[in-house]
Amino acid sequence: MGKTIAIANQKGGVGKTTTAINLSAALAMADVKVLVVDTDAQGNCTSGLGASKDPLRKSIYHSMILKEPLAQVILETDLDNLKLIPSDKSLTGAAIEMIELPEREFILKRLLDQVNGQFDFILVDSPPALNILTLNCLVAANYVLIPIQCEYFALEGVTDLLDTLTRIKKSFNPDLAILGILLTMFDERTNLSSQVREDLTGYFEGQIFKTVIPRNVRLAEAPSFGKPIITYDIRSKGAESYISLAKEILNHEKKGTG
Repeated sequence: MGKTIAIANQKGGVGKTTTAINLSAALAMADVKVLVVDTDAQGNCTSGLGASKDPLRKSIYHSMILKEPLAQVILETDLDNLKLIPSDKSLTGAAIEMIELPEREFILKRLLDQVNGQFDFILVDSPPALNILTLNCLVAANYVLIPIQCEYFALEGVTDLLDTLTRIKKSFNPDLAILGILLTMFDERTNLSSQVREDLTGYFEGQIFKTVIPRNVRLAEAPSFGKPIITYDIRSKGAESYISLAKEILNHEKKGTG
């Protein structure tokens, strides 16, 4: 069975989607079978992996709300080992539509169970909010990866997320574990980034990934071309960092620490 990793932080702009796109691509390049699930109505993960907008295309909304088989929604990408379940603006109203559904917290988990055996990793890009969609992502996951931007208010909202994870473990998913906290948008030229890194490493002792994602122009450019950084500019610092993160996660799995 594959491992499902929810990439979550209700604070926007911390690098969730960038991480979903580029970590999945780096894992796929390591000959690992990966499925990315976009659960954000903005669909940035979908477009960042090269799937242009198509009003006729089925999305995760059609499976979660309209009971479309998940296998009918999966898209190919430019990388052989990387598949995508797209999102679109239909998902905007899904939170309201899900309120009346029975066992609504488990909808995504049951869908992913249909295809779990086909992939080594399933990466779920969650919305920037603690809503029923994010709850579904966390209930479906074995692990949660938490990106935190290296800025002054880095810890803002993380305490709320950790409280939410504790409640989810108690009520819905007792096996949910934190895979790691990923420091993003690190600027080695500033004292602030270094200070935030030091503070977070002390605060979350043993839970911070060794890999740090830098601020990188090429990394920021890649989504506009519908490509992960590894195919857009493999020699960039952004590509190097996500390859390093993929290796760190694969080594975690080999050690059997999960």
